[in-house]
Amino acid sequence: MLRIAVPNKGSLSEPAVQMLREAGYRQRRDPRELVLPDPDNDVEFFFLRPRDVAVYVGQGTVDAGITGRDLLIDSGSEATEHLALGFGRSTFRFAANAGELSSVHEVAGRRVATSYPVLVAHFLGGLGIEPASVVRLDGAVESSIRLGVADVIADVVETGTTLRAAGLDVFGDPLLHSEAVLVRGAGASEGELAVLTRRLQGVLTARQYVLMDYDVPISAVERAVAITPGLESPTVSPLHDKQWCAVRAMVPRSATNRVMDDLYDVGARAIIVTSIHACRL
Repeated sequence: MLRIAVPNKGSLSEPAVQMLREAGYRQRRDPRELVLPDPDNDVEFFFLRPRDVAVYVGQGTVDAGITGRDLLIDSGSEATEHLALGFGRSTFRFAANAGELSSVHEVAGRRVATSYPVLVAHFLGGLGIEPASVVRLDGAVESSIRLGVADVIADVVETGTTLRAAGLDVFGDPLLHSEAVLVRGAGASEGELAVLTRRLQGVLTARQYVLMDYDVPISAVERAVAITPGLESPTVSPLHDKQWCAVRAMVPRSATNRVMDDLYDVGARAIIVTSIHACRL
């Protein structure tokens, strides 16, 4: 039975549970459940603290797990990233008093406060930069400079509003672009994770694409299918009116309305878009 760790709380928890549910796996209804067997799919889920997921996977206690790329790196565990999952995206940046620093190399010799000390040390070490110290804080990192604990902070930055309110500016390139990832341990083979991987990839594809159906005159088929090439090739079927064809193709969800406009311009009509619940490619 495959053992999978899932975040039990935090911003990754609900999206991870939703993705697994869409992939056909049983998920807990009571947040107090810590272990959930899913015998129909030969899987057992363990609900753990997000920071602990990579540690358990790296030690081989569980075969795979869902966590953030940032938490994976900061854990220092032997778990490895297996599949990016497309949610929980964040960007890590350095910040200091407004106008004080402009380059990451200026971090050398300064105190850095962060909730991700291993990640920061790994990044700076890769650039050959030696800070005076890396101070671990569990929260409110942006206050550490004003309170005299640090000279620089490294933290998740979304809009930057909180940093600006604290009189701080970001500088240098991002340390990391993070998102939720499926991680696996050294003992878990590609084959053991094959079904889970295909299911999660199917959910990702279903979220990124829609199914588009339309009718088009035979004279405009080539122009229409050039607009909707599909993944391999669109399905083209004859209609009762021999001068028309029906076409079906997968289209990127983000381009839906533009594609519909382009199809209408070449003569397509009865254009219908359908969401994809799941798929296998």
